[in-house]
Amino acid sequence: MSTSTTPWNFYTTFLVAGMLLTGTLNTLLVKLQDNQCVSNCDDPDPANHKLFEQPTWQTLNMFVGEALCLVALHLSILYQKWRGVSAAGGEGYAALPGGNGGDVVVDSQQYPGDHSALLQHQNQHGSSSSSGAIESNNNNNNACHPQASSPAESSSTSDSSSVGEPKPLTGWKTLLMWFPAICDICGTTLMNVGLLYTTASVYQMLRGAVVVFSGLFSVIFLRHRLRVFQWISLFLVMLGVGLVGLSNIIASHGGENQHQHDQDDDINNNNNFSFVTTMVMPQAEKSALGVTLVLLAQVFSATQFVFEELIMRSYSLTPIKAVGLEGIYGLTTVSVAIPILHVLIGRSHPGGFFDAWNGIHEITNTYGVWSTAIWVMLSIAFFNWFGLSVTRTVSATSRSTIDTCRTLFIWMVSLYLGWETFQWLQVVGFLILIYGTFVFNEVVRSPF
Repeated sequence: MSTSTTPWNFYTTFLVAGMLLTGTLNTLLVKLQDNQCVSNCDDPDPANHKLFEQPTWQTLNMFVGEALCLVALHLSILYQKWRGVSAAGGEGYAALPGGNGGDVVVDSQQYPGDHSALLQHQNQHGSSSSSGAIESNNNNNNACHPQASSPAESSSTSDSSSVGEPKPLTGWKTLLMWFPAICDICGTTLMNVGLLYTTASVYQMLRGAVVVFSGLFSVIFLRHRLRVFQWISLFLVMLGVGLVGLSNIIASHGGENQHQHDQDDDINNNNNFSFVTTMVMPQAEKSALGVTLVLLAQVFSATQFVFEELIMRSYSLTPIKAVGLEGIYGLTTVSVAIPILHVLIGRSHPGGFFDAWNGIHEITNTYGVWSTAIWVMLSIAFFNWFGLSVTRTVSATSRSTIDTCRTLFIWMVSLYLGWETFQWLQVVGFLILIYGTFVFNEVVRSPF
């Protein structure tokens, strides 16, 4: 038996390991960047150190990583042309008949830059949410797989299957991907701010709330139907997320979280958009703010998924190209927004989130900041590739297990590094969250 037909072989193991590694690194590297001291670092009191707080630049960094996917796609096409191979669809993808590729799974711990759920659009013809909110039983059109074919085969295939297929997304129509990119910008920036005031594991677990919003939005906007056990599982997810958030707030009482961003008493206390970096707040209030921002970001993420599915219903677009287009449009938008926000807000509130010159100075003059930025870009780019490859080669059950392991690894590494303390309430909340997600995806049998 050839390795290409083996359900689980060395190549699949390599993809899963790569996805786990890069997915874990994404969050840990951003948190590590948040912990970098950028000024007043010689003060013996760590509470007086100014740490890196530039969520807009981190959002820009994420989109650079996504844009690299488009570069990789075009390099792959050029390589195939150089070898004289005509790729199916012009982008190196051809449909695979049957298999596990059609299983849809909620990626409840989705990372910034993680668009592996985009692959599901080509599997379902709109039968479920683009975030994987509803598991599809339709395996008629499964995931796309890199596969070369001869020009004759490509021609005959396109002639026989052109009827009824969605048109390719080309030309000015690619601007449609700007809408999900805008949602991605808002969601990612809010999550980057939230990560400043929460631990890495709590941040990652809170992102499980995306299944709640994507499930609701799929019913409201996409006319999907949820079964009774799925509504119950959404309640369990909400309960789990609530317990995780509560554990973070309780743990922060009494100044237990020493790694959060305490500010000097002489910092400007103006009520403006940069208040989250300048306002002196009790640690519990900072934790509550971080939890709120991460949860609010999931609304934008769910909206992004709705836009993506609506686009995928009408146009043919490979997932890797969709990720790259969102990266390009997101990168362009953030690059234009940073100087505008600096003029409107940053100049009058120096040192805040929108002080562009301060951000450039901190990034270029702090080795720990710019070096982690490079690693974040690379990890996001590779994570998207690994994620897309894993999604089209493993089942929904395997994908849910991988997602759970990612969060566990982030939690274990954070505990090992001393970034957070062990909380039993967080354990209980996480278990409820995972159980609710597994039931929703029918990974485990529903008792309801």
